[in-house]
Amino acid sequence: MSLMVLGTVALDTVKTPCGLRKDMLGGSATHFAMSASLFTKVNLAAVIGEDFPAKHLTFLKNKGINLKSLSREKGSTFRWAGEYKQGDLNTACTLNTKLGVIVNCLPRLDKSQKNIKNVFLGNYDPDIQYCFLKELNHPDFVSLDTMNLWIHNKIKPLKRLLKKVHLIIINDAEAKDLSGEDNILKAAQRLYSYGPRMVIIKKGEHGCLFYSKHIFFVLPAYPVEKVIDPTGAGDTFAGGVLGYLVKSPRINEASLKMALSYATIISSFNVEGFGLTRTAILTKQDVGQRMRRFKQFLRF
Repeated sequence: MSLMVLGTVALDTVKTPCGLRKDMLGGSATHFAMSASLFTKVNLAAVIGEDFPAKHLTFLKNKGINLKSLSREKGSTFRWAGEYKQGDLNTACTLNTKLGVIVNCLPRLDKSQKNIKNVFLGNYDPDIQYCFLKELNHPDFVSLDTMNLWIHNKIKPLKRLLKKVHLIIINDAEAKDLSGEDNILKAAQRLYSYGPRMVIIKKGEHGCLFYSKHIFFVLPAYPVEKVIDPTGAGDTFAGGVLGYLVKSPRINEASLKMALSYATIISSFNVEGFGLTRTAILTKQDVGQRMRRFKQFLRF
């Protein structure tokens, strides 16, 4: 089984209380792919500019990520600069955003990948997500991420798209914003009514919540002693969820709990270094060791 991710491949500049890093490889699709590739074959769809370093492409290819639907266009690569302040590492203050080629250039799906059955529509304009989804030949499992920008400015296209997806993965602030509910459980229930059969709400250092018609549970976060850089943790989490589910023989309560547990573990590694520092060298053995400790935490 393989997995297609639509998203951004970016160059990130991040400042935290632990330091400053400039022009790191980042983007929603990159963080997602790094995590999901621990479990399954990942195909990445995105747009980069003429200035995108060749070394990053080599790195992604060496990680086994299929780049047939990654196109290089005239113009500059999407760049994001943000800062996390001491005492509030859950929230990034955006210092600068240069959209570059993603303004006018759409991700193009390679013909050889049209039959991929599992797709994650990473944070993007919902009109573009919808058009990309239509290029695929009847995928079996479609999942989605979004953000407040689209919730506020493109709510109708977003709700149209939600009727087409099986799973939405969203953070708690966005879930409340999209649903109009202040209570997190009521927010999950309202999102479910919009069309997705499954809802996952990320709560950062407070864990995550899963909701569907017959299954409901919450999991804590894995305790991390020192957070270096939270950038990409949410996309890393989504990659863990989808990567595990794609390789599972069936989706049931047991596989869902394992998927969210693995996602929790992998994202806990993500925050321990800048950018992809930790996830780039992550092995299944590293994840397995931390998973065993996580299971011990959950015992009563």
